[in-house]
Amino acid sequence: MVGYSFMGATHSVAWRTAHRAFDLPMRPRMAALAGRNAEAAQTAADNLGWESVETDWRALLERADIDLIDICTPGDSHAEIAIAALEAGKHVLCEKPLANTVEEAERMVAAAEAAAAKGVRSMVAFNYRRVPAASFARQLIADGKLGTIRHVRAVYLQDWIVDPAFPLVWRLQKDRAGSGALGDIGAHIVDLAQYMTGDLLTGVSATTETFVKERPLPQASAGLSATADSGVTEMGAVTVDDAALFIGRFAGGALATFEATRFATGRKNQLRIEINGELGSVVFDMESMNELQYYDATEPAATAGFRRILVTEPDHPYMAAWWPPGHIIGYEHTFTHEIRDLVEAIATGSDIYPSFADGLRVQRVLEAVETSSANNSTWQEIQA
Repeated sequence: MVGYSFMGATHSVAWRTAHRAFDLPMRPRMAALAGRNAEAAQTAADNLGWESVETDWRALLERADIDLIDICTPGDSHAEIAIAALEAGKHVLCEKPLANTVEEAERMVAAAEAAAAKGVRSMVAFNYRRVPAASFARQLIADGKLGTIRHVRAVYLQDWIVDPAFPLVWRLQKDRAGSGALGDIGAHIVDLAQYMTGDLLTGVSATTETFVKERPLPQASAGLSATADSGVTEMGAVTVDDAALFIGRFAGGALATFEATRFATGRKNQLRIEINGELGSVVFDMESMNELQYYDATEPAATAGFRRILVTEPDHPYMAAWWPPGHIIGYEHTFTHEIRDLVEAIATGSDIYPSFADGLRVQRVLEAVETSSANNSTWQEIQA
């Protein structure tokens, strides 16, 4: 694994857990963690369960005891690491969004396709696909329970940078993160909408905003102060969006609205998607992640209404591995499900989703949103 912060910790839980919860055909061994700071990486490895440490990710590619590279770094390094790993014959799991640009994502897809011909697998980590309720919603839609889809409305709301004194971390720098709320959380709802509907966005009209243009520079890792000799706090420019709003159209004709913001005061991590069809509707809310709201329009009007489905039955997606019905699971389980699917695909030589090609499709939507916003919300077609 390369990187060991928030995503590194969640991935580590999944690597430790997957073979204990599921009867996997192969057992993962957590061979090595890579990080530039040897002391910090060793502490993380000890805490997270990794056997050894490397201070250069390239060393992982030279090790015969390593078959897979898990990329948990900022987006500016995804392409370089993933392409090198695939060319070295290593399977790859890469955090979302796949890359910082469409051009990078295209190169990653080309490398993934060349590697796949040699039996090397790759996957982009859109973990919300692996929420059992979200997977079950996709199943209902695929089974025709909603009929023709008319509307999709998706929001992802956070508030962690509302305070203008919050420092200029890497997620607020375009050269590191690629984009702001759009790529960080908007990518999730774009992928989830396309996954649940089984359809692709063909065009968007968008606007983005950066509410706080400058932020205090964080203290340097060497312990240097971010305050100049004059006593004035040094500031740096925020070069990504704080919020993105856009409408879209799916290939099947459905209309969609999307909102991704890190300025929804009071909202910590609310992801919600509602899908309306001619025969019914489904609603998924991550704050009630074990539930799905379902409306069946074929029922008599006198008794029809949204009903709550508790997605904890053994025949619901992934749930047979966990607890008796009614005993809920949590956020970390989505990553465990991700690892299960990846390991099974590697063992059986089968295709795995979301693929790098799926990640590229999301990247093209993100680019279209940025282009539309930069051109007064003009409609932007999205390459298939």
